[in-house]
Amino acid sequence: MPITTTRTASGIVTVTVDYPPVNALPSAAWFELADAITTAGEDTDTHVVILRAEGRGFNAGVDIKEMQATEGFDALIGANRGCAAAFSAVYDCAVPVIVAVNGFCVGGGIGLVGNADVIVASDDAIFGLPEVDRGALGAATHLARLVPQHMMRTLYYTAQNVTAQQLEHFGSVYRVVPREQLLDTALEVAEQIAVKDTRVIRAAKEAINHIDPVDVKASYRLEQGFTFELNLAGVADEHRDAFVATGKPRSSAANSHGGNA
Repeated sequence: MPITTTRTASGIVTVTVDYPPVNALPSAAWFELADAITTAGEDTDTHVVILRAEGRGFNAGVDIKEMQATEGFDALIGANRGCAAAFSAVYDCAVPVIVAVNGFCVGGGIGLVGNADVIVASDDAIFGLPEVDRGALGAATHLARLVPQHMMRTLYYTAQNVTAQQLEHFGSVYRVVPREQLLDTALEVAEQIAVKDTRVIRAAKEAINHIDPVDVKASYRLEQGFTFELNLAGVADEHRDAFVATGKPRSSAANSHGGNA
C-alpha cells in the first residue's frame, strides 16, 4: 500500500508514504494522506504521529505527469485541494506531528513539513520550492516557517534548495542524523511526547495553533489563487510540459518575456 499506518503500544502512530520512484503524489493520494493523519489524531489512544517516507526522498510534491495527462483543470483543482487538505491535516491534527525527512523534500513536501510540530532530518536531506520553475506558486507560507523572511524570498525566487544543516542552524529542524538513524530518532522524540498526559498535550497543540501569528490555511489558499491565474494564462502548462519532456525547468532564455519557447 502506498500509504500505511502502524501503531505502537505507547500510542505512537507512524504514517508512511511510499510512492515510487520519487514520492510525487497523485491528487487522490494527498486526500488519502490527509485522511490517515486526521484519523490517527482523532483516535484518543494516539499520543503522537510520525510522518515519514520510504525511498529516495521524503516528498517530491504533486505528480506533474498526472496533471499534464488530464484534460481541463480537474487534476489541477484536485492537486490544489488535496495539498490543502493534507497540509491542514498536519496542522490541525489533534496531537503533535513529527516529520522524519530523508533525501529531498520539495514542493508539497514543504507544505507538510512547514505545518508539522517537530522536524528531524537525515544528513542528506534538502528542502526547496521549485514552484517558479514549474510556472506555479505555493507553499511560501510554509517555507516562511522554516527560514527567515529574506531567506525565504531568496530561495523562492531562485528555486534554490536549503540543507538540513542550514535549517538546524535556523532552529526549524530539531535534529540532523545519518539516514539509518532517522526513524529511531523520530521515535525517540515521539516517546518523550507520548509519556506526557495526552489530555494536556492535545490542549497544548490546540492552544499553540490559536496563538499562531499567521493563518496558514488562508494564506496558502491565497497563494493557490495566483497559481490558478498562471494556469488560466497558459504559463503553467508551458513550464510543466517542458518539465515532463526533459525533467528540467525551461531555459532562462525561453523564460524571458518574448523569448522562444
